[in-house]
Amino acid sequence: MSALAVQKIVKHLLLACFAGAALFAQAESAAPPAVRLALIESLSGPFANTGEAVFRNLVWAAERVNARGGIRLAGGSRALLIERYDSKGQNEDALAALRSAIDDGVTVVAQGNSSATAAVLIDAINKHNEREPGKRVLFLNYAAVDPALTNEKCSYWHFRFDAHADMRMAALMDVLKNDKVVKSVYLIGQDYSFGQAVLREARLQITARRPDVRIVGEELHALGRVKDFMPYAVKIKSSGAQAVLTGNWGNDLTLLIKAARDVGYEGKFYTFYGNALGVPAALGEAGVGKVMAVAEWFPNAAGAPSQAFYQSFRQRFPKPQDDYVHMRMQLMVEALAQSIEKAGTLEAGAVAAQMERAVVSLAGHSGAMRAADHQFQQELQVALMDRQGAPGVKFDVEGSGYGFRVIRTVAAASAEQPQSCKMLRP
Repeated sequence: MSALAVQKIVKHLLLACFAGAALFAQAESAAPPAVRLALIESLSGPFANTGEAVFRNLVWAAERVNARGGIRLAGGSRALLIERYDSKGQNEDALAALRSAIDDGVTVVAQGNSSATAAVLIDAINKHNEREPGKRVLFLNYAAVDPALTNEKCSYWHFRFDAHADMRMAALMDVLKNDKVVKSVYLIGQDYSFGQAVLREARLQITARRPDVRIVGEELHALGRVKDFMPYAVKIKSSGAQAVLTGNWGNDLTLLIKAARDVGYEGKFYTFYGNALGVPAALGEAGVGKVMAVAEWFPNAAGAPSQAFYQSFRQRFPKPQDDYVHMRMQLMVEALAQSIEKAGTLEAGAVAAQMERAVVSLAGHSGAMRAADHQFQQELQVALMDRQGAPGVKFDVEGSGYGFRVIRTVAAASAEQPQSCKMLRP
């Protein structure tokens, strides 16, 4: 082949490449931009494991939305994208992350692993939305459960998808009221708005529903700063308490449970979050029949759709340490997609108007947003730790060999609590 012929072939190939690149660029530019959800969470520091666990949940939920074609809008369906903003577990860093997300053009943010952080975000978003009505932002809350956030601090721009602390406490009390063996309880929690709310409500509900139970100890400790819970465990054991009631979460719960095991404490644990993030493995046999947790759903909940849902998550995230899935986070993303589609726009005010009437279902579990205070209403379950393979314990947690058997289901209508929200609407 002559040099001239080679040059012609190369020229044609280059022209084809340029044409292909141009077509690709044109197609890319024609594709509608993604709907972006900013996760503002602890992605470093002592509670980084909790932030990463939430991120996996939201990614999985977004993948489900995208697999069915994305969020349908007039300009074409849009993918849902989860973007990460590290709060480092600090309120000031969370506010900086919010400013960054807004500067990046995000109109929906999600946070949950601190009620104190949620409170400052609500305040900042209220002020921002009033100051810049053309760039308003929605706040989706999946885990910040201080009751005040949907009562005296309620906001039109804030939607909570987790049951608040008083709702969770009432579900636990439904079990404690029939646990006649327990005559004394030790209360311990993290010293910030949520932990204080848990202990306050525990006192009220124990007095009302089990007046025969003595509170033999009550303690608050610094959030995320205690490295050695042994002194607390010794006090719990010395008090003679037959049960511990705590709203602790993350490492503060895992380390407390480990210390209690190490000092030989044999009482029960009534917890908000004792079913994940290392707690079952930390307790082992010592937790069987003694550790209870409350949630909107557990992997061993009855029904084939529920079990298929859980197995699908485990296939997506097979590592034992990644075994942390919450139905409420999935329903939150479903509610967002639904609300955007019904609003026909990404404008926060229009989406909020649809969100406050959202009704969503997934894998046999459903819930509805209460418009009066933006508190999601759904059934709650209380589960008891047991060995995998025991009746009602098909699945274990984090490869520990221990799982949670549902022992009490509270219907949404029974789990609902009064509210005192006086919402300012735009």
